[in-house]
Order: sequence, then structure tokens, then C-alpha cells
Amino acid sequence: MKPLFLSLLLLMCWPWAGAQEMNDGEPLLNRPADRTYDIILESGYIKVGVYRDFPPYSYERNGEPAGIDVDIGRRIAEEMGVEFKVHWITPDETLGDDLRNNVWKGHYLAKQRLADLMLRVPYDKEYAYMQDSTGEYINEQVVMFGPYQQETWQIAYDPQQLDSVQTIAVFQYNPVGVEIDTLPDFYMSSGLQGRMRDQVRHYPNLREAFSGMRAGDVSAVMGMRAEIDHELAQVENERFVKAANGFPGIGKQAWDVGMAIKHTHRQLGYAVEAIIGEIVTSGQMNELFSRNGLSYSVPQYYREFLDEESIARAEGSQGQGSNTK
Repeated sequence: MKPLFLSLLLLMCWPWAGAQEMNDGEPLLNRPADRTYDIILESGYIKVGVYRDFPPYSYERNGEPAGIDVDIGRRIAEEMGVEFKVHWITPDETLGDDLRNNVWKGHYLAKQRLADLMLRVPYDKEYAYMQDSTGEYINEQVVMFGPYQQETWQIAYDPQQLDSVQTIAVFQYNPVGVEIDTLPDFYMSSGLQGRMRDQVRHYPNLREAFSGMRAGDVSAVMGMRAEIDHELAQVENERFVKAANGFPGIGKQAWDVGMAIKHTHRQLGYAVEAIIGEIVTSGQMNELFSRNGLSYSVPQYYREFLDEESIARAEGSQGQGSNTK
């Protein structure tokens, strides 16, 4: 997530941003309408929630929604036979806040504004069934489902400054850029018993971190693989390359990314899950990622029951085995 100060700044603009989107709430009750699967089909559109200003996943390009999550949302709408409408999400402090504000309750400044479907939600059973101190399920108001991508951490480095990055130990002696207040920030600052801490340089986002690498201020940048891929695709970053190192002690090296709906809208979830399953297993999801210049890995969810040939087809690598990353 972005730093808290940025979230608060964007929050100040929330009512204006919401006004640009369709408001189909119930004004007398000051609450969002209950848009079930049948109502969505009858209305002729679906509102898909994606994060604002979060390239390469979702952002505006020339005033229009763009990014891989936007493309996936459009594809879901197309398969349902309805129009795609973007629902921009301003990140709050936690994922739980984002789910509450955009999926099941609504933000206190915009109670009538909800998405029918939210993308870029970690597909994590432990988180989905997390309980509070009284034994109540924290996320009982939402259903997290439909993993469509496996995301992972990645380092890109400048070969003019480093010969290679075989292990993270190289950053005991060479500066590395990270987005502030993210897991790469905490990992690089505390890894190897803190021996890399003095070499960590903080940036507001990965775009600025790559700018720092072009200026020679850092020798490498760490972030999510899709963000790294997006920056490496820029002409000004063409000399930089991806490292092949692992990240010992990071917890989760790779994780599945899925979707979320309100718990009362399971029929919508079943329909969308079937659409996503076909797009993933047929290789169409890989094609969407490729068009955005991004690498694609099949979620672990599908690896549990697909054979090697099916995984290879889904990742566009038939005859080459699966991409386990």
C-alpha cells in the first residue's frame, strides 16, 4: 500500500472522485443498492474495483482506465455480456479497510459507493478465515475467491554497477532502492541481521526508485515482479536486468492474487470464477499479461490439480515445462 500520508491526501478528494462514477445507491436510505447477479445483468453493467494510480495493475492513461486489472475487468464484463465500469479504490491503512469501504459497507464519506467486484485481493485462506479475540471471523462480510495470478518479489539491477545479484548479501555493500513502508523496505532493512540497513534508499514508488537507479544513486531496486516488469519495459530503463536470486527469510516468496465480493453475492462469484478459470487455463490470461509487457505465473490454486502440460499451456510455454518461479 501507499504511505498513509498519500492515502489521506487522496481521501480528501474522495467525494469528487466518486462523483465521476455511476452512483446507483439508495439516496433516501444513504446506502448502496444491493446489486445481485440478476440485477447486474439487468442493469447492463458491472462495477469492477481496482486501485487508483497503481501501475501496471490499474491507472489512468490519457484519461482512460488502463492496466492488467482493468483489462481483466473488461474481459469479465465482456463474458457476462455487460458494460465494464471502473470503480477506483483509494487505498486505506489495511486490506480490511479497503474491503469494508469498497465491497460490503461503503466509506463514511461515500456510503452509496460500492464495487460489484474487487480485484487485486490476496487469495490467502489464513487471512480469509482470520478470527478476532472473541472468535468472530474478521472477514465474514466478504468472500475472497478466484485467484488469477501468482505474484512474486523481484530485483532489477544495473549491470554497470553490479556484475550480478546471486544473493541479497551483495546489498551489504551496494545501495538498493525500495518503496517506503512496503515489505521490501522492511526486508532489506532488517535482513541479514540488519547488515543491509545502511544501504537501503527509500522512494515514494518504484518509478522514482528506477529514476534513482538511472541517476546512479542505487545499484538495484526491489519490488513486485509485475511492477519491475513494467518499469523494465520503459525505454529509459532498457539497460537494467532482472536478477535470479531468492529471498531467504521473507516469509512468502510468491502468493496468489484473486478477487472479492460481498458475502451475499455468491451467485456473482460463481459466475466470475467460472469465467476466470477458463481464461487462466486456456492461456488467455497469459496473453493479457503479455500484451501489458508482464510475466505471468499460474496461481498455486491451479497447480494443485493441473498437470504439467496444462500449466505450460496456461503460461504459454507448451513443450518447455511449467514456470515455477
